[in-house]
Parts: sequence; structure tokens; C-alpha cells
Amino acid sequence: MKSLKKQRRIQVVSVMAVALVLSTVLIGYALRDGINFFRSPSQVVEAPPSPTEVFRIGGLVEVGSLVRGQGETIEFTVTDGGASVPVTYAGVLPDLFEEEQGMVGTGRLINGVFEATEILAKHDESYIPSEVIDALKEQGVYVEPEDT
Repeated sequence: MKSLKKQRRIQVVSVMAVALVLSTVLIGYALRDGINFFRSPSQVVEAPPSPTEVFRIGGLVEVGSLVRGQGETIEFTVTDGGASVPVTYAGVLPDLFEEEQGMVGTGRLINGVFEATEILAKHDESYIPSEVIDALKEQGVYVEPEDT
């Protein structure tokens, strides 16, 4: 009788372990498209990601690089002070999008050009995304704004 209880307990624990592993794999598989890693322009230039990888890039919009094309196509260059990456975006830019301002874009790097599917801009005159600040500090080009 005791060996039957012991055998049943081992079976239950085994089934629970398999269910845990299976659920972990399924959750990871479901989230793989929802995880977008942040990269600075310097990181993108040093180690370009594959054209199938969706990631976020952030930095400052270079002065004089903003070009509005036919229709909704916009081209500009994003920099962190150490490197620059050309960006194309087909859509309506946020109202606060300007040159020399912080931005974060989501998309893919195809043939050396970041093709953005989404562009986020600052939401007030002093906001820069924390990832962009960290990347700019690494390059030594970020200066903390003075409080007024």
C-alpha cells in the first residue's frame, strides 16, 4: 500500500513539473514579439542587428537632417554623439517632434537604415527618455539641465 502512495506522489510531481516547464515555454514564446530591446545609435553601428529583429533606438534628432518627402514619408538622422543612424518613417510624427530633441523609435534596421514603425517624442520641454539619457551620458554629450 505504501509503495502505491509513493508511486502516485511521484507521478503527480512529475506531471506538475512537465506542466510548469510547458507553461514557461509557452509564455516565453508568446512574449518573444513583445520584447523590444533598446539600442543607442553607437550600439547599432558597432553590432548591427539582423533585419528581422525589431528593436528600439533612441537619441537626439540631428540638426538639419529632417527631410519631409512625398506624402507621409519622413527621413532624419538620430545620434547619441558617438554615431548616427539614418531613420525613415511613414506616418504622422508626434506634434512635439523636433530637431535637437530626444526621440525613441521602434522598428528594424534594413540595409543600414532604421525603418521605424513607431516614433515617440518628448512630452514636455525638459523630458528625454531615460534610455536616451543613459546612451548620451556614455558618449559624454549629455549635460544635466539646470533647474530654473
